[in-house]
Parts: sequence; C-alpha cells; structure tokens
Amino acid sequence: MSTPGHRTVPGASYFVTTKCWEGRSLFQVTEVAEIMLNTLFHYRDSGAYLLHSFVIMPDHLHLLLTPGPETSLEKAMQLIKGRSSHRIHKERGGKMEIWQVGFHDWTIRDLDDWKAKAKYIQMNPVKARLCERVEDWVYSSANQKFCLDGMPEKYRNLASGAKAQFVGTVAQGLKPLPPKETAGAGPKGPTPNTSPATQETLEAQGKLKPLPPKETAKVGAKAPTRGGCTEGSIPQGLKPVRSHGGDVGPEGPTPCAPTKNPDTAVAHPKEGNS
Repeated sequence: MSTPGHRTVPGASYFVTTKCWEGRSLFQVTEVAEIMLNTLFHYRDSGAYLLHSFVIMPDHLHLLLTPGPETSLEKAMQLIKGRSSHRIHKERGGKMEIWQVGFHDWTIRDLDDWKAKAKYIQMNPVKARLCERVEDWVYSSANQKFCLDGMPEKYRNLASGAKAQFVGTVAQGLKPLPPKETAGAGPKGPTPNTSPATQETLEAQGKLKPLPPKETAKVGAKAPTRGGCTEGSIPQGLKPVRSHGGDVGPEGPTPCAPTKNPDTAVAHPKEGNS
C-alpha cells in the first residue's frame, strides 16, 4: 500500500513531525544531533523553505516551516531526511535506517493556531523532563541562539478577520433567520412589545396617541322588562328567570295578578250598615 501524498498550499506554513526508525533515540548522541541541526539550516539558507521554529528530540523532530515557491512540503522533508541520513552514515559508518517512512503535517490556519503549535514545539523538552526551562534545551529554537525566519504576513492579517468571516457564512441550503422585530409605535398605538415606560415617553413627545378607554356595558337600577328584551339578548350580569308572567324586577319576577272573570266574580259585601 503506497503512502498518500501531502498536499501543499502555496504560501502556507506547516507543523511537521517525523520520527526516528523504530522509535530509536538516535539524537541522544551529540554528533548525530549536530548533523541534524546543520542539515536544517543548510536547506533553510539555500531557500528551500523558511524555518520558523524547531526542536530536535532524542527520537523525533518537530518543525514549523513554510516551503519555498519552488518547493513542495514533501520535497522539503525529502531533502531534510535524505541529507541527514547520508551524512550520519558517512561520518559514523553503518547502513542502518535513520528515519521512519513518511511524516505527519498540519496546515497552520490562523494566528492562534500558529501560536499554539510554536508553543508546543518549545515546551516539548520540558514536558519530556529533559530540561526545566525551554531555553535550556540546546537543540531548540527556544534556545535563542539561532537566526530564524519571522511569521509570514498572511497569518498576522488572520488574527481576527478569518473568524469574523466564518461567523457570517451561512451553510448551503439553510436560510438565514429574519431579524428580530423591535417595538415601535404604530399610527393607532404601540405594538404589543412596547413597555409602559416607552409608551409614556412617546406620548410625552407627541409621537403616540393614547388609546381610548374600553367601553363597558352599563346596567341601570332597574333591569329591562320582558317586553323590552328580545330572546337571547339578556343584559350582562343578569341570569334568565323562568316565570309565569309579570315583570322582571331587580330582585326577581313579581307574581302575576289573577285575571278577573265577570261570570265567576263573587261580590263581597261592603263593611258598614246592613
């Protein structure tokens, strides 16, 4: 199975990690570490890449670099690993493998990403308990005795612009939410979101007319008679009362007066002389 290629974006910077063969601590030997160090700056000085940060650990290497305009990331790593292997074999003898096949890379996205990877490189020897301070490790850019390349201008400009541009992006197929409605005063009164304090302010400025009071049903002292009401139109507050006639007063129905029949009428004698 072939090793997948590494994509190089023009002008991009990369955090790269490559390991020694079978995890051997080859760079514990000072002579071998010096060969690795000289190789890094040899190709940096020739313009193959910009070298921003590095650390040579006993069994692996971390780099922060930017390939040159005519050099891909994969080509830059071939130069570093190939020349260092050739010189180690030439000066120390033997034909043993120096590097593990391939390498791991990470494309730097913005300024925060740059700072995080640079800090990781500097702190690597301290976390491995090889030294107490980052500047104490001899084979590291944190040692401050090396002349390194500065940060490309593109990452300085991505300090906040990249994040701001990302926030305003709407995913394909999704519709942006409409803006929230704010409270305002219409021609006939405030919208439901208008607070009482805002309503009083608008009324004082003459921009808002107060709403007229709501009309309420009035019930007189005397309830309407039966003759004055139509069926189904009972005034508010009164309960319908079933009666056999008579008027409906404020305290209920009055009894109906008996109907006089001249044929059945009984004459009552008047009081007085008989």
